[in-house]
Amino acid sequence: MSAVPTLAEFEEAARGLESVISHTPTLPSRALSDILGSPVVLKMENLQRTGSFKIRGAGHRLAQLTAEERSHGVVAASAGNHAQGVALAAQALGIPATIFMPLGVPVPKLLATRGYGAEVVLEGETVATSLRLAAEFAERTGAIMIHPFDHRDIVIGQGTLGLELIEDAPDVDTILVGIGGGGLIAGVAAAAKAAAKKNGRTVRVVGVQAENAAAVAPSLEAGHPVEITTLPTIADGILVAKPGDVPFEIIRDLVDEVVTVSDDDIARALLILLEQAKVVVEPAGAVGVAAILAGKVHDTGNTLAVLTGGNIDPLLLQRVVSHGLAASGRYLTVRIPLPDRPGQLARVSELVAEAGANVMEVMHTRHGQGLQISEVSLQLSIETRGAEHTELTLDTLRRAGYDPIVVPD
Repeated sequence: MSAVPTLAEFEEAARGLESVISHTPTLPSRALSDILGSPVVLKMENLQRTGSFKIRGAGHRLAQLTAEERSHGVVAASAGNHAQGVALAAQALGIPATIFMPLGVPVPKLLATRGYGAEVVLEGETVATSLRLAAEFAERTGAIMIHPFDHRDIVIGQGTLGLELIEDAPDVDTILVGIGGGGLIAGVAAAAKAAAKKNGRTVRVVGVQAENAAAVAPSLEAGHPVEITTLPTIADGILVAKPGDVPFEIIRDLVDEVVTVSDDDIARALLILLEQAKVVVEPAGAVGVAAILAGKVHDTGNTLAVLTGGNIDPLLLQRVVSHGLAASGRYLTVRIPLPDRPGQLARVSELVAEAGANVMEVMHTRHGQGLQISEVSLQLSIETRGAEHTELTLDTLRRAGYDPIVVPD
């Protein structure tokens, strides 16, 4: 059997998933079109059932199980989206599901997974531990292990998204897709290119990884999947150290380019999606937009960015928005040493106001930080209109004789 599924396989999977998934909207973005210099549309897979594309692969994979396999139940390991996809697909098919999740899993994802009827086992500190425990459970009980990306049926299910992209945007030239383990981009590349070819067109597929978990480029260079040492990233949904064997073969043959984005890029993307598109997206779901903002894609023609998921913890969203504001030059924290005498706080506040900036938070202390007995430290969190306005505000303080020290976000 060929590693690359056929158009007929994707179309059959799409028919089988009609009662399980939603056909999510594809909407234009004027703000991103202006930034890129060519038309940009957004595929709102963050509005998919369970809040991400994962239900596609899980739904198709579980539908292929035999009656005997279904009787043993299924097991999976995940910190969020895959867990919810497997849980809902299993519920729809009447299959018992056990999901291993790490102890630190965000509460909304835990509650959603349980809400879809799965038995959740909280154990271990990382998803790697959960995967090991799930594999041991499968060995012990005979339950079918549902891998998040490294299975042909998963790739086919995820590829149904590619069919929708061509249906919704038949004139698309470039598709931007995030990469974790590779299941989604492999399926989208194969399905979208086959569907476009049927229509007499070609389409480029560009993969986007978080720079702290970018295993695909070294794997392509080596000619086979290689494991890297990852670093923390806000895009935890694509924090994968090694691409899957099955999707890698397709990525190698069909994905045209792979780029990386920083956490600052991703935070800015989340912010512009909130402000301009009025949509909530999780960090991993915004990397395609991040690539546009970071200038990682050029001359792409009609461009489509897939917003792969919207399952973000509200507390993380709050932190990411603050980080995005800082990364966009619209929010900064400064520490200012002051002489310990009346009126200094008022004077600094006046200067910030004169510069047209807004003080959001104040911390005033006489203790620590190497202060002399006649000194105090003033820390201000300030909202500005952008990088130029930030510099104007700092210059205003400096001209008045103060020494503002920018505190890293």
